[in-house]
Amino acid sequence: MGRNLVLNMADHGFSVSGYDRDTNQQNRLLEEGKGKQVQAAASMQAFVETLEIPRRVMMLVPAGKIVDAVIDEIKPFLQAGDILIDGGNSHYTDTDTRIERLKETGIHFTGMGVSGGEDGARLGPSMMPGGNKAGYAELKNILEKIAAQTDDGPCVTFVGNGSAGHYTKMVHNGIEYAIMQLISEVYAILKNVGGYNNDELHTIFTDWNNGPLQSFLVEITAKIFLQADDVDASKRLVDVILDRAAQKGTGMWTSESALKLNIPTAAIDEAVSARDLSSFKKERETIDTFKTAATTNNAIDKKQLLQYLQDALYFGMAVSYTQGLHLLQVASTNFKYEIDIAEVVRIWKGGCIIRSVMLNDIRKAYLNNDQLTNLLLDKEFYTLLSNHRSAVTEVIKIAMENKIGIPVLSSSLNYVDMFSTGRSASNLIQAQRDYFGAHTYERIDKTGNFHTNWS
Repeated sequence: MGRNLVLNMADHGFSVSGYDRDTNQQNRLLEEGKGKQVQAAASMQAFVETLEIPRRVMMLVPAGKIVDAVIDEIKPFLQAGDILIDGGNSHYTDTDTRIERLKETGIHFTGMGVSGGEDGARLGPSMMPGGNKAGYAELKNILEKIAAQTDDGPCVTFVGNGSAGHYTKMVHNGIEYAIMQLISEVYAILKNVGGYNNDELHTIFTDWNNGPLQSFLVEITAKIFLQADDVDASKRLVDVILDRAAQKGTGMWTSESALKLNIPTAAIDEAVSARDLSSFKKERETIDTFKTAATTNNAIDKKQLLQYLQDALYFGMAVSYTQGLHLLQVASTNFKYEIDIAEVVRIWKGGCIIRSVMLNDIRKAYLNNDQLTNLLLDKEFYTLLSNHRSAVTEVIKIAMENKIGIPVLSSSLNYVDMFSTGRSASNLIQAQRDYFGAHTYERIDKTGNFHTNWS
């Protein structure tokens, strides 16, 4: 990521210096940067001395203690007015701590989420810098040139105060978790119920990517099905990959923060749980032997199945964005980030992992109503989702009949149904709480809190 960002900056006419303790990495940077304004330093001090004042330094190291170690190493060589950027996936609370820690030095600390992977870093990522506007002003010219470009401008903006940049990237990753799990749920039905082979799956996802599901994740999914195995070229790689999904924690962080802020993000929560469940490979295989031979109910018309799944995937993706942006809006208020949600959606339109054509409609909703707190409150957007509801119910039936778990899609339907219910069953929960714990309840005909001696 770091090397590719350096080369990206050099491509846009900037003179850039890089530092890595590994001399092999230093040499690789110089080799790939031949003919460009690229330097590689042999020490931290030498690196800092190559930079013009105010110095603009970006760290791309793993989240955690190593970030603090690098800060400690470079801080003696920096001065007030310099800008230090953490471009990794740091936890937002760590970013808050680092901002406070460096405040007395006058060094501007910027927590910046970067999305797009290695290719995005080289060709144009989506970047989410937070911190303070003075620091961003010194970075804006560079970041806007190296960012992915769309018809609405470069995919970077000053996201907000403090740790807003890393919080926004965390939510971005939570949405990413949910959409990836949704795609895998659809894949399970296509393969096990539809009986589609990898070539057919490639065609299906390619077709979907040319329509309302157009997105980076759908695009790469189509390509994955054609990849041959490196060991045995007669096999497809996807078929020999172990069904145990790893994670680095950003999805879990999103769920934790949502729980603390009392914001429902069930799609993200279920995606995190699904990865956890996938790790119990041996247990799953043991329990699988307890089951009677599976009888797949695939009598459904294949053309109809594809339409159901396309509409259901659209519904689930829309709900994933809805939940993530709702959390981001509430966090912005609670943490005084002052995030412009429409701007965040704009910079997600290009370069990043969760970019999709759907974001055009989502941005339109927030531009039409800058007070919008949840996308379901936009009548046009809610109606769009409602039009896909019957397809979701059909897919859930098919999955249940064939014993295929689809936790994110089913939770997405529950979320929309509960969020659009004016009078829910939660009054019974309040009655139960008051019965056994005297927790009190509110009434629909009077204001205040009430308690009843139920027994």
